[in-house]
This record gives sequence, structure tokens and C-alpha cells, in this order.
Amino acid sequence: MNSRLALLLACALAFPSLAATAPAPKPLRILLITGGCCHDYAAQKDLLKQGLEARAHVVVEHMHTADKTTRPSFPAHTNPHYADGYDLVIHDECAADIADPAMVQNVLAPHLAGLPGVNLHCAMHSYRVTKDFKTPLAPGSAGALWFDYLGLQSSGHGPQEPIAITFTDTDSPITRGMENWTTIKEELYNNVQDPKNFPGHQSLASGKQTVKAKDGTLSDKTAVVVWTNTYGPKQARVFSTTLGHNNLTVNDPRFLNLVTRGVLWATGHLDANGHPAAGYGPQGK
Repeated sequence: MNSRLALLLACALAFPSLAATAPAPKPLRILLITGGCCHDYAAQKDLLKQGLEARAHVVVEHMHTADKTTRPSFPAHTNPHYADGYDLVIHDECAADIADPAMVQNVLAPHLAGLPGVNLHCAMHSYRVTKDFKTPLAPGSAGALWFDYLGLQSSGHGPQEPIAITFTDTDSPITRGMENWTTIKEELYNNVQDPKNFPGHQSLASGKQTVKAKDGTLSDKTAVVVWTNTYGPKQARVFSTTLGHNNLTVNDPRFLNLVTRGVLWATGHLDANGHPAAGYGPQGK
């Protein structure tokens, strides 16, 4: 044994904690896109940033607009390289009337190149490039441009009433060990067609909402509310949930835990038991 190796071995034996300590990896860089119609994005962008950064080794940066129309303006609409340098994009915008296919292709460009994505609530009703979005669109068709990325087609929602969430795939690392819960008054998004028609779709949870008709009769509506998808030739991982209309839901620890797992799964940093990979838990643990 040469003298240098002997010295290193002696140091390791004398200071085992130093030998076992490895530097934490760099935090994942996340771009959170918020703005547009119908939601309190000014508050929710901060709730999401604080909630995610407290639960995982991530840094969340904002692309936010105060524009509250259904055609909010973002750099992503004109720059297909808007997500360069990021590890994941969270789409939490509400852009229902942005229908220019060229603009939508710009938004999709990073994901088509393999960048993971997470989509929350009204992102499912954004970037609809056809007026026929209320009828089932064939996956891969021109009208399904955004739905192909999401892995589900939705066209509308019911009233704000509590949603009973049932995790239907309890083997997924995203949902493993999670308990069913019932939300406050929230919007249940419909599923226009069987989500399984999208080849990369995997349902994780369903939601049931009791709705009262004008004549007073009650009926139960159900829909997939949490799922994953694989998108494009690079098989980018995509996680989505239609939950998250109201601030109380966005700030609910159960919602934030779910989204955090979705982020870590999409980037390949979630183990089979639903725990962050080494170095990607809170404070890089």
C-alpha cells in the first residue's frame, strides 16, 4: 500500500462521518407557469413554490402573468426554447382561447424534446386548437395536439362541490401509501372519452361528485382526476391532476404531497415506495 492510499484510509477510519457524507446534488430547477382566467394565480404561484420547495430538493422559478383573460401572454407562446436549462415545467395556466397551433407547438416543444411536465387544473382546458374539443378526438390527430401531451381529453367541469378522491392505482410510486380523501368544494373535470384511448395514459385516482339538478334530484358524476402519461418520441414523463381550483386545496398538504411526488416521478427522482431519491428530499436529504 503506498503512503497516499494509507493516509486516505487512515483519515476515513478516523473520521467516518466525513467519509460517508456526500455533497447534496444540485436542486431540480422547475419552471412554474401561472396566469390567465378564473383563478387566484397571484397567491397560488407562491403556495406551490413554498409547498414544493419544503418537500423536495427543488427550486421553483415563476413565469407568471397578471393577465386574467383566456388568452394570457407568455414568452412560451413565441419562444420554443423557453424551458432551456430547466428540469421540468409545471403548467398551471388557464389559456382556454389560445388556439393557434403554432403557438401551442411552441409550448409543447420542450416536452416533445423529452422535458418532463406536470399539469394542474385549468392546464387541461388550455391550448384547444379545435372548436370540436367537446367531442372525442382521435389521439394523434391535429385537434388532439394538447390532449396528446396530457394523455386525457377534458372539455368542461361541473359545479363547485366536494370531490371524493379514490386512488385506483395503489402500486404506483406516486400514490403508494396515500389515503383517499374528500376535498372542499372543487370542480370535477369531465373525461370526454375513455382516457385509455391515449396510449401512454395511466389512471391513478378517480373523483366522485354529487350534483343536484334543477329539479332537485341528485346524481353522482365520476372522472379520472390524477394520471400519468408518456409523450412524444422521447417518451417524456407527464403527471397531471385536475384538482386545484381553490387556494385552500392548493395549500392542502395532501395536494402538495401528491404534486411533489408527481414532480419527482416525472424527473426520475422518486423511488418505488414513493420516497424521494437520495439527495432530493427536503433540504437535499
